[in-house]
Amino acid sequence: MEATLECVSKLPAAPEPLSAPVFDSHCHLDIMVGNRQASSGDPVAQAAQSASATLHGILDDARAVGVTRLVTVGYDLASSRWNADAAVATEGIYAAVAIHPNAAHEATPEVLAEIESLAGRPEVRAVGETGLDYFRDWATHRDQHASFRAHIEIAKRTGKALVIHDRDAHDDVLRVLAEEGAPPVVVFHSFSGDAEMAKKCVDAGYFMSFSGPVTYKNAGYLREAAEVAPPELMLVETDAPYLPPVPHRGKPNAPYLIPLTLRCLAEVKKVDPDLLCEAISANGVTVFGEW
Repeated sequence: MEATLECVSKLPAAPEPLSAPVFDSHCHLDIMVGNRQASSGDPVAQAAQSASATLHGILDDARAVGVTRLVTVGYDLASSRWNADAAVATEGIYAAVAIHPNAAHEATPEVLAEIESLAGRPEVRAVGETGLDYFRDWATHRDQHASFRAHIEIAKRTGKALVIHDRDAHDDVLRVLAEEGAPPVVVFHSFSGDAEMAKKCVDAGYFMSFSGPVTYKNAGYLREAAEVAPPELMLVETDAPYLPPVPHRGKPNAPYLIPLTLRCLAEVKKVDPDLLCEAISANGVTVFGEW
């Protein structure tokens, strides 16, 4: 972590509201509300939890700036259960369930069977986040590949979108998808590839979800990728409480900061923000189903 708790303790101010509605395709509401207690090694999550947020408060703040719906995403069995239950209890919240690649060693047959059972619920709209992470060594490549392939099959059997975590593993992620046969709907969460990777996703019909880093000064390659991505294959997300857009690097992220990332993408695409919101909202129905 590049931040300390002291420097992230103040939550960012709300940006100017969007004039057209959009949604957050990927956040971790269980972390934001403290369902998973943040460790001392995760000061951004600690700071987010110090705000004592509630699901309704997070939704209210998001809706005040035009972000009308949230997809909260699982990374282990406990978070997947929590997300599915939160989606039942709270209008405007939808869930995704999976075992994160960093926890792939936990993806036993019994755990995967419960993930599949959760994925079959109507409030669960995607299987994710799953994929490959070669940046961290918390799980072996062998375990990650086995878990990823199993999640691909779960997405296909349940008819849900597949939400991919891809960190420093672009070629292998694409190869596994090709070998297994990708589900009809695939989303690269917090897209981290360059323009060449974006072209491959376009050719395959994969959705690219852009998050706060596309606004970072040193991330020109992400803006080049966004130039390549057609509006009909774009989503926008926060990954809250992580990856806030500028000018809030190092602070906790939240769905109400989506307008900053959305406006950056609109500038890159040279389109009116309202039109991009309209395209992304339509994509949300394609990816996650009717709201």
